[in-house]
Amino acid sequence: MLFEIKEKFKLSDKFIEKYQGKQPEWGPLGYITYKRSYAREIVNYDSKEYDYPNFAKKFDSWQTLIEKNQAKVRTEEYWETVRRVVEGCYTTQLNHCRNLKLPWNAYKAQKSAQKMYELMWEFKFLPPGRGLWAMGADVVWERGSACLNNCGFTSTNQLDTSFSEPFTFLMDMSLMGVGVAFDTLGSGKVDIKEPKKGDYVHTVEDSREGWVETVQIVLDSYVGKDVLPREIDYSEIRPEGSPIITFGGVAPGSAPLEKCVEELCMVLDKHVGKKVDSSLIVDIFNICGKCVVSGGIRRVAELALGKYNDEDYMKLKDPNLYSKELKEWRWASNNSVSCNIGMNYDELAKQTTSNGEPGYFWLENARKYGRLKDGETWVDDLVMGTNPCGEQSLESGGGGAGELCNLVETFPSKHKSYDDFKLTLKFAYLYAKTVTLIPTHNEKTNQILLRNRRIGLSQTGIVEAFEKFGKRNFVDICDKSYSYLKALDKKYARWLCVPESIKITTVKPSGSISLLPGVTPGIHFPHSKYYIRRIELTRSSPLVKLCKDAGYNAVDSIYKDNTIIVEFPVESKNYSRSKTDVSMWEQLEMAALMQTYWSDNQVSITVTFNKDEAKDIKHALELFEDRLKAVSFLPLSDHKYEQAPYEEIDEETFKMLKSKTKKFKFDNALDTHDVNAVDKFCDGDSCVLK
Repeated sequence: MLFEIKEKFKLSDKFIEKYQGKQPEWGPLGYITYKRSYAREIVNYDSKEYDYPNFAKKFDSWQTLIEKNQAKVRTEEYWETVRRVVEGCYTTQLNHCRNLKLPWNAYKAQKSAQKMYELMWEFKFLPPGRGLWAMGADVVWERGSACLNNCGFTSTNQLDTSFSEPFTFLMDMSLMGVGVAFDTLGSGKVDIKEPKKGDYVHTVEDSREGWVETVQIVLDSYVGKDVLPREIDYSEIRPEGSPIITFGGVAPGSAPLEKCVEELCMVLDKHVGKKVDSSLIVDIFNICGKCVVSGGIRRVAELALGKYNDEDYMKLKDPNLYSKELKEWRWASNNSVSCNIGMNYDELAKQTTSNGEPGYFWLENARKYGRLKDGETWVDDLVMGTNPCGEQSLESGGGGAGELCNLVETFPSKHKSYDDFKLTLKFAYLYAKTVTLIPTHNEKTNQILLRNRRIGLSQTGIVEAFEKFGKRNFVDICDKSYSYLKALDKKYARWLCVPESIKITTVKPSGSISLLPGVTPGIHFPHSKYYIRRIELTRSSPLVKLCKDAGYNAVDSIYKDNTIIVEFPVESKNYSRSKTDVSMWEQLEMAALMQTYWSDNQVSITVTFNKDEAKDIKHALELFEDRLKAVSFLPLSDHKYEQAPYEEIDEETFKMLKSKTKKFKFDNALDTHDVNAVDKFCDGDSCVLK
């Protein structure tokens, strides 16, 4: 057990009775998204209820009991999820204090926990999707806090001394559901050699560690630090279709790992006698990421951070040169470049205009500044990169083990005033700071996390907040809120006897979490006033019938087998303009304002641009290079393909579709869960790849 639990915190049963059996005010897709992605499975057996993994551990015949319907599986309702998360948060604080012999006031803790519950119930703030899924579950205490962190970064700058470590870090963390970004600084530092063959059989252990160890052996054998086994025995890996108890879903069998080893050997064989270059670095990371996608995790989040003047790197996704590689594994990462202030953006901008890549990251700004308003502080001078969605400045430790980002989301448009928002910030902060008390399973990562205590209090629904409060007033709210959070961090760091957080605020892209309360994601504008939002469900998911019974259109996917598309008519709240009505320049200015007055980490933004604006991207980069830390662009496409995630409709169509729907029958939805649809990464649409 990585975090010793001596005593568990419990919310008052009398308090919980007020919420038991009730539902919050969901957004149009809120309940389905929650049940699909974040409600944990509960098993009822012999008049007792068990968390699904604990049930499997306790009873040897657990599969038989379920198959014979002697043990019934359901999923949490929201009141139960919030209870688990809040109790997990305060259990962590309680045991931190117990383990360090610090004071603990049980009355104050109960009162505080009840307020956190209320704010989550009212959708004033929420943990990230990973927190909703894992906080309070035993997996956190047993395997550490990696499952609560969204994303990470690893550098290859020490590839000559620790060749395999950056790659195995990515694979290990990806298998825990953490998205990882990486750089190409190791290019030219290592010679690839013909591997020596050992006279032994390597048997792959049926675990995350077993998969990672196998990749490590293969990689290190090509630089003379290990020997390649005569044979790799995959027989102990559980067969395809077997349940994955800890993280949900089903096992893929050994095929993804076998393919991964085959492809790694193939690309490394081509480089024997040559130095590692950026293309090999990206290919190894992408092959590992592809293995994870095929290995039971629905999504993988990767971002490559290359040098802007590396011509080979800039051509990695050229379909005319590398169609096979692009189809096989190079799709697995979004590619960005590390930029210098004052550089020439002409060629990069041309490439961005055509396909939206590369994204841009200014390392100097990330190191120099917190909020831009506060001037140069160099408090984060060890930063090496960013996370896949671009909202966090992150370090990388010795050998390639990297820093992770720990986020939490607030919804300012759901508040009435600054004082109202201020109360929410206290509890959102408390959740994120609490996560920093739990170590991960990686010692080198812990060395960074426990020193920096970096957190990321994010805002989502920012466009709605600008409309609700007015731009000037909302900027003032952001400024005052940041000062309040800094003072709060000093107070709580002293109580917990831990360092103050190196940085505390951010703007993440959001995505699935923003669907729960039904606000616009991150800093992005809505698709339109009225639109159809489509989501995917596995054909066998009980949620399909739930949607059909409520009158929502559910049809077969024309692109994917065994997949149902459900269509939800949506009306944007606090609506003023859609993303097609807003210029590239206004979007950049909004991001710069949030970077100046709110985010001391970064602002994740994907700026949409039209055909007329494409020629001005180079000028936009020149103008905003000292006002942002990261940015990506995406052309507005006038596509006509079927079953698009968003489809604009008029008011009449919206009212017609809405009139056919009715409230979900919550009482009959206790067993709904889509085991293949758990969002395990940072949940922005731009930073995850299906």
